[in-house]
Amino acid sequence: MRDQQLRAPRRRSVIRRGLNRRLPQPPANPPVNGWESRYRHYVITSDVLVTLLTCVGVGGLISVGGAALFKDLTLGFLTVITVICSLAMNRAWHPTVLGQGADEYVRLGRGMFSASVALGLAGLATGVVTARPWVFIVIPSAAVLALAFRYLLRQVLHRARYEGECLLPVMAAGNVDTVRDLIKRTKDAPHVGWRVDAICTVDGEGEAGMEVEGVSVVGTLDDLADHVRRGGYRIVAVTADSYWSPRRLQRLAWQLEGSGAEMVVAPMLMEVAGPRLHVSGVLGMPLLRVSAPVFTGMRRVVKGVMDRVGALVLITLSLPLLVLAAVAIAVDSRGGVFYTQRRVGKDGGEFTILKFRTMVRDADRLKQQLAAANEGAGVLFKMRKDPRITRVGSVLRRYSIDELPQLFNVLTGSMSLVGPRPPLPEESARYEEDVRRRLLVRPGLTGLWQVSGRSDLSWEEAVRLDLRYVEDWSLAMDAMILWKTFRAVLGGQGAY
Repeated sequence: MRDQQLRAPRRRSVIRRGLNRRLPQPPANPPVNGWESRYRHYVITSDVLVTLLTCVGVGGLISVGGAALFKDLTLGFLTVITVICSLAMNRAWHPTVLGQGADEYVRLGRGMFSASVALGLAGLATGVVTARPWVFIVIPSAAVLALAFRYLLRQVLHRARYEGECLLPVMAAGNVDTVRDLIKRTKDAPHVGWRVDAICTVDGEGEAGMEVEGVSVVGTLDDLADHVRRGGYRIVAVTADSYWSPRRLQRLAWQLEGSGAEMVVAPMLMEVAGPRLHVSGVLGMPLLRVSAPVFTGMRRVVKGVMDRVGALVLITLSLPLLVLAAVAIAVDSRGGVFYTQRRVGKDGGEFTILKFRTMVRDADRLKQQLAAANEGAGVLFKMRKDPRITRVGSVLRRYSIDELPQLFNVLTGSMSLVGPRPPLPEESARYEEDVRRRLLVRPGLTGLWQVSGRSDLSWEEAVRLDLRYVEDWSLAMDAMILWKTFRAVLGGQGAY
């Protein structure tokens, strides 16, 4: 079964051929999968070449030439060496961060920033004034290009993973319920690169027929290490079970040494991750510290400034589209161009949201007549083929153009560029206590729900994503959501 899953289909690109050629079958003591090291080499090569070409291209443009040519060549060489060393020291090429999450981009940015600081201090100490353009122009340009190339490489990797290639074979070990949840999550998010191939439980049994979600139960937790060594699994995912004690986990870690498998233990914390988790040793014990979510402070001030600057830039760039949409609405159907509605914002305060009108007049009154046809999840009202939507309105909704006037809400501070969706007052009145945590931050023009399926998501999944954003918010997460929003809007997935 695993041999069939690892067999690669027709290659579509040079990179894909490189990633998937000669995928190793799992021996008794498996090394790191071949495609992992090749992908890491592609990333390192990309970063180095981008830095080198940027130094040659951009550095050549700012070069003063003549007698200073030797000095410029020296600065270019030092810039390349500084960037490479800085990226290595900031672990920007560590295999565990490549291919997923925001941490890869954070480490890349931190490495480039550290290189700029180091080169700037060196120029200041030596009195080399010509180092300034390299610090403020060349390295930032290299950072932007390196980020773009890493993104492209990641898309190639994710496409391969959606087709069943370049996946890490996982052995799941724990309670049947927690293992089932892990399997569902890996299937819903193949871009992460995990594929649960086998399971070990306390008694060696599953739900029915020795399986859980179609994955075979191969043994008990007592025999876990032996199964991992024989099966060649890359990751051992330990999920919740009363069987696991500190002593047993420690013994398992010892038994897995030299097997080539990475042991991953899922902490029993609901949707808490990222910058809020800290591991430290106290009194000889490893402790997982969970810091409180931050809703104020300098980072929030920076977010507010970026929101307003970003909104102003986006309004300026999209002004022709705004005018065109307004004219199309006015020509297509009777009624005003804009639609206003009361929504609930931060801490439960209400504000007026601004949108382009996409429905016929008196659409709110007709909503009562369509209550029986509601397809929305939870407290939401949604219909895939809502008869109230106009012809122009359907196009505006598909590409989220109707949401653009909310940039003015961002300018006034009632909304943010990124955050949970702003609910209607009647929706928020029906919120349970935990769901009301969505109101601890400003609602957003886009959010995790919009880049993860939008209206196609269940109510529970939408709430989970919004709460995850509230709990684990960071500027890096905002940047990634904004980047992914562009793709989601162009595809029109889940928009109706």
